[in-house]
Amino acid sequence: MSKPPKLNLTVQFPDKRLQKQLPRALLTSAVQAALFAPARITLRFVDAVEGLTLNRDYRGKDYATNVLTFAYTEDIDAETTEADIILCTDVLLQEATEQHKTLRDHALHLIVHGVLHAQGYDHEDDDEASEMEGLEIEILAQLGITNPYHVTTDIAQSS
Repeated sequence: MSKPPKLNLTVQFPDKRLQKQLPRALLTSAVQAALFAPARITLRFVDAVEGLTLNRDYRGKDYATNVLTFAYTEDIDAETTEADIILCTDVLLQEATEQHKTLRDHALHLIVHGVLHAQGYDHEDDDEASEMEGLEIEILAQLGITNPYHVTTDIAQSS
């Protein structure tokens, strides 16, 4: 078994509602499972106001989305991945309920999704989406989470 890539993880909860439900060790395991290279990553859990502001200011979309990835090394071959991954607590809670998923499983899925984006993966066309979804399914299975796309395939609004 090979040694996992080195990870420097910062976790921020300006919106503290999920802090107890998503302990650092759990978040670390999800990030680590999706890494292919050493990384410096910040996970930040925000409310709908901050989520909307970031999505509007950086993506031109006037709504809060589930996950935003700000990748500073968007290269699959980058030596060290650097990124901020923003998760909107309000959207996370709403989607988990609507999609009949546990909060834990949905949050870990979005973290894996964000980490893959940070490493250069995308879902702009069908081939890219298929590759990225396949990786997500494989990584989530390692974390004991069933295929999230059996329930919904509507993750295209995130990133």
